[in-house]
Amino acid sequence: MGVVLGAVASGSELWDFVNVPGLMIVVFGSFAVTLVKHRWRNFFGSVRLAFSTTFLEKTQDPWELYREARQLADVVRKQGLLGLDRVEITHPFLRKAVGLAVDGHPPEFIEEVLLEDTHQYVERLQTAEKVFRGLGESAPALGMLGTLVGLVQMLNNMQDPSSIGPAMAIALLTTFYGAFIAQLIVLPLADKLQLKTQDEVRNRMIVISGILSMVKGLNPRIIKDVLASYLPELDAMEDLHESTPAQEES
Repeated sequence: MGVVLGAVASGSELWDFVNVPGLMIVVFGSFAVTLVKHRWRNFFGSVRLAFSTTFLEKTQDPWELYREARQLADVVRKQGLLGLDRVEITHPFLRKAVGLAVDGHPPEFIEEVLLEDTHQYVERLQTAEKVFRGLGESAPALGMLGTLVGLVQMLNNMQDPSSIGPAMAIALLTTFYGAFIAQLIVLPLADKLQLKTQDEVRNRMIVISGILSMVKGLNPRIIKDVLASYLPELDAMEDLHESTPAQEES
């Protein structure tokens, strides 16, 4: 956004790119079209979720989550499942999974609860992504519509040839607004939500597989094999983390 605004300011004044009617057509028109497609609660919830996901929340590193699961597996091997009740866990979904395991629920029930929780969370992220992709589709279309309105008004008032240039510039501004909003704001947020969904699904499946392995009494050494499908770079990461302490000592 800074690059675009800088390029605008380098060749003209920013005020020349302000057209209130065109901006209203693009902004309010895009919101109105999106509200027709989605429920208003989903729309405002999606806006809140998108901005919190992009600017506030931090996705858990899958390697750190894997190492935490391995540590919990060691606790279970030495102290049993009740030993997990005394371990401080930072990841909220992992904390919920551990709570279900400590309470003594069967593996089938734990898996059902955790998968349903994952499904509901992923559905909210996907809904937010659809909302912002809808905005990304509507904004350029409304910009073109505003441009056509401006061109019709210009062609109806061509008595003064000197006014054609400024009128054309104003008419094209709505296309600029539509492309600016779509490509620099809403579509990047939609892509960010899609990436967040993929990361959350992977991390939650790591948690579910790890907890179910502990509840079923599997040996902690095979957790690496259980989680290998979610962390294809696991061997390389382990080599990196194991070589770092040796390098520090040397």
